[in-house]
Amino acid sequence: MEKFIWPIRVYYEDTDAGGVVYYANYLKFFERARTEMLRAMGFEQDELIANEGMIFVVRSVQVDYLSPARFNELLQVSTEVTLAKKASLIFEQLITRGDDVLCKSIIRIACLDANTMRPKAIPENLLELLKNEY
Repeated sequence: MEKFIWPIRVYYEDTDAGGVVYYANYLKFFERARTEMLRAMGFEQDELIANEGMIFVVRSVQVDYLSPARFNELLQVSTEVTLAKKASLIFEQLITRGDDVLCKSIIRIACLDANTMRPKAIPENLLELLKNEY
């Protein structure tokens, strides 16, 4: 599977008083990259809710912070689906600056029915793309 790459610029609002990215903001960067990956595949999350009655939610997160990112740096967020099941996905995501890995994560995503909040199968066309492209 290929990795999806999304550039992120560190804004002042992403940092703490020392100009270092606040630890929780890495999760926002990961979220944005997953959303942009879906968009690049032709799937908008609001349309998935409206047309398929489904939402993606974070089930679990494992994050390793290796080196700090700082204000105004340009970073890359790579996103790769490492496991695609009927109603869940596992993503491996990295935030890098050049060749340096700053943060890495394993994020488990569940697909839920938007009304009942119970597990729901990922639409087959999307699941096949996730298995084959990323």
